[in-house]
Amino acid sequence: MDQKQELTSVDLAALVSEFGAYEGAKVDKAYLYGDDFLRLKMRDFDRGRIELLVEIGDVKRAHLAKPEHVPDAPGRPPNFAMMLRNRLSGADFAGVEQYEFDRILEFTFERGDENTTIVTELFGPGNIAVIDSNREVVDCLDTVRLKSRTVAPGAQYEFPDSRINPLTMSYDAFVAMMEDSDTDVVRTLATQLNFGGLYAEELCTRAGVEKTIDISEADDDEYEPLFAAIDELAIELRTGGLNPRVYYEDTEDGESRRRVDVTPVPLEEYSHLESEAFDTFNAAVDDYFYELDLTEDEENAGGTQRPDFENEIEKQKRIIEQQEGAIEGFEQDAEAEREKAELLYAHYDLVDEVLSTIQSAREEEVPWDEIEETFAQGAEQGIEEAEAVQRIDADEGFVTVDVDGTDVRLDASEGVEHNADRLYREAKRIKGKKEGALAAIEDTREALEDAKQRRDEWERKEQQDDEEEETEPGDRDWLSEPSIPVRSSEQWYERFRWFHTSDDFLVIGGRNADQNEELVKKYLDKGDRFFHAQAHGGPVTILKATDPSEAARDVSLPESSEREAAQFAVSYSSVWKDGRFSGDVYAVDHDQVSKTPESGEFLEKGGFAIRGDREYFRDVGIGACVGITCEPSTRVIGGPPSAIREHAETTIEVEPGRYAQGDVAKRIYRQFRERFEDTSFVRKVASPDLIQHFLPPGGSRIIED
Repeated sequence: MDQKQELTSVDLAALVSEFGAYEGAKVDKAYLYGDDFLRLKMRDFDRGRIELLVEIGDVKRAHLAKPEHVPDAPGRPPNFAMMLRNRLSGADFAGVEQYEFDRILEFTFERGDENTTIVTELFGPGNIAVIDSNREVVDCLDTVRLKSRTVAPGAQYEFPDSRINPLTMSYDAFVAMMEDSDTDVVRTLATQLNFGGLYAEELCTRAGVEKTIDISEADDDEYEPLFAAIDELAIELRTGGLNPRVYYEDTEDGESRRRVDVTPVPLEEYSHLESEAFDTFNAAVDDYFYELDLTEDEENAGGTQRPDFENEIEKQKRIIEQQEGAIEGFEQDAEAEREKAELLYAHYDLVDEVLSTIQSAREEEVPWDEIEETFAQGAEQGIEEAEAVQRIDADEGFVTVDVDGTDVRLDASEGVEHNADRLYREAKRIKGKKEGALAAIEDTREALEDAKQRRDEWERKEQQDDEEEETEPGDRDWLSEPSIPVRSSEQWYERFRWFHTSDDFLVIGGRNADQNEELVKKYLDKGDRFFHAQAHGGPVTILKATDPSEAARDVSLPESSEREAAQFAVSYSSVWKDGRFSGDVYAVDHDQVSKTPESGEFLEKGGFAIRGDREYFRDVGIGACVGITCEPSTRVIGGPPSAIREHAETTIEVEPGRYAQGDVAKRIYRQFRERFEDTSFVRKVASPDLIQHFLPPGGSRIIED
């Protein structure tokens, strides 16, 4: 059977019943991975660190996770994550609600200055919207503009069309809904009442109703047990009376097993499957999707990414150490219980006198506090039996007696023999736990040896690969690679606009007046060429002859690089914003640019004075392209098409259009994910925010191939 990848409406109802226990937790930070995975790091006074994960891509989930199950923090936080940090830092988690019986959760956070709600839509393409106390959308991962609803920044958040909640409807309403159908019972439960296929079949099984019976043939004999089964499920979900399960099935080769589903209650439909019970549904969901991710990672790795064998080996060693300590503890505990039982027989008369005294008093309905007071008075008089009594637990009817220096807890309603027998049984039970631990430690030792063998086999394979002839880098088909290693390093120029020309010269440009000022003052060196569009609002553009760390020297800059720098200067100016497709650009040498104005003139911030003749590039066509590089480093790049195609594995070209930067970036991201076999690689190196970083200001549209 297929592995579950999306939580159901029933699942979400169960999760909501558990989230209430975490109200009051404070938000520390928000993280966004790619455009579909949100993480909120919170802290709770009693529980410590809490992690909330929401994923809306191919996998759709929302749950709390163990800290060790969350991914490492991504690099530079995108705009969406920064917005959440500004709004949620220090805020209290105030609760979560499910919208009717839909796959929509509303997480509410309260802070003195503002309240924030995060709406997670775990259906269809998925979405996350952040709304303020007036229900206005602050931002969302995906803009939705449909006839029926709009989800966009600045608009009032609108839910999708209302769905029936079968968990709250009356019997009459239930019957009316069923009889309004023209299909069989199970399909009606699945579609008309929104239970989905699995729970529709489960309800039929629980109710003892034939699922394929046609609605026209059904009556109260079917409806009443079905409604009772629904009501029972509703009570379990509403009260938190859950018994969560993760279900397994054997793999096709029969050599291992894999997780296939997670449910808040045991399902009769899965009675043939092996299952594992969990204390909470959050814990079960976390375990399921964490292991599901590991499985997918192993499949995507395709044998090219080295597993962390050392970490696995150390983990198994720690488990063995803990198991050995537990076994030693079981031995000591079992021996202690046996010694207590033997002490009872060794001091039979003393123990019998204490128990008989209590039993006689209770038969005469003497209150427990008077019995305790009587023993205290006897102890003051030096009576040995009274001195032996340490304390009395009136609620449970037990007395603790000091028997030869050892405290022994006794059932006051039983005699010496029964109490000794109980202690022997407890020793036997603990011994059974020891035997189970011994079996478990053998399994762990086998897992340790298996990890070592796999490490050794991997290293032998690596050695063989090193000895084989390496494939030429340019011949590698990165788009088809199942796993692409991420290789990146921060460069000094990345906070500016930048690209490398097809001749591999660096071009940098300002994003605002402050950066324009900085570029002219700090980075315009001897041999560099200065470019600027003959239009207001253009970036300072510098074609670098050398790196700032290198000594300045005269370099003959290729004409192709100068034309690409000119195209860059015009494309990132107001020419693009105005929807025009060409403009003029001028270029000068580094020593013709000055921050000193002519006499009687004034230079505003980001402005400059040009002295001497200018070289003009007339009617330069605009052009912008975004691509992903895979070697020698992995990153998203952008700039003139001719330059980007030279360096990137795959590219997408844009032109002036009506779509906002953010929307175009998301479209480009989706196309990149479709092109690469390793979609997780795209999420790591080319998120929508990183792509947007390279798009010209103003509206754009993708030029289709």
